[in-house]
Amino acid sequence: MSDPATVTLDMSGMSCPAPLLGAKKLIDDLQPGQTLRLISDCPGTADDLFAWAKVTGNLVLGSEKQGDGKTAFTLQRAGGATSTPVAHVTLDMRGVSCPGPIVQAKKLLEGMKPAEVLQLVSDCPGSADDITSWAKAGAAELLFAHETGRGIHEFYLKKK
Repeated sequence: MSDPATVTLDMSGMSCPAPLLGAKKLIDDLQPGQTLRLISDCPGTADDLFAWAKVTGNLVLGSEKQGDGKTAFTLQRAGGATSTPVAHVTLDMRGVSCPGPIVQAKKLLEGMKPAEVLQLVSDCPGSADDITSWAKAGAAELLFAHETGRGIHEFYLKKK
C-alpha cells in the first residue's frame, strides 16, 4: 500500500453499512484503476468490503491496522490496468504459518518454466511483508498482490 490513493475517505465513528456506502459513492466517481483509501473503525467494514468487491469486480488491495483502532483499506476501481494475472499453478497455503508459504512457493517455482505464474494464497499475518521482501531480493517477480478476505492474501509470482 505504498502508492498514494487518489482520494481518502475517513468514516471513523460511523457504524456499518455507512463506510461501505460512502466508499461505493466515491469509487463510482473514480476512473478505472484509481484508488480509494477508506478509514473505518467499524468492525464489520472488512466483511462488507470483501463481499462488495466480489460482486462489483473492484479490488481490496490491502488493509492496514492503525494505532488508534482504525483500519485503512485501499480499494481500486475495477477496469484499470492492474488486473489479476492468469496463474499457471495455484498454491493454497491457508493455515500454514510463515515461512511455510515461501518455502513451498520456492519449491514450486523451481519446477516451473520461466515466465510462468504462481498464485500463492496465504493467511499468515506476516506473508504480505515476507513475500514482498522475498520478491524484491530477486527470487521471483511479484506481479500483483491483493487481499481477498479478512487476512487472506493472494500473490501472483512470475518465475524469472
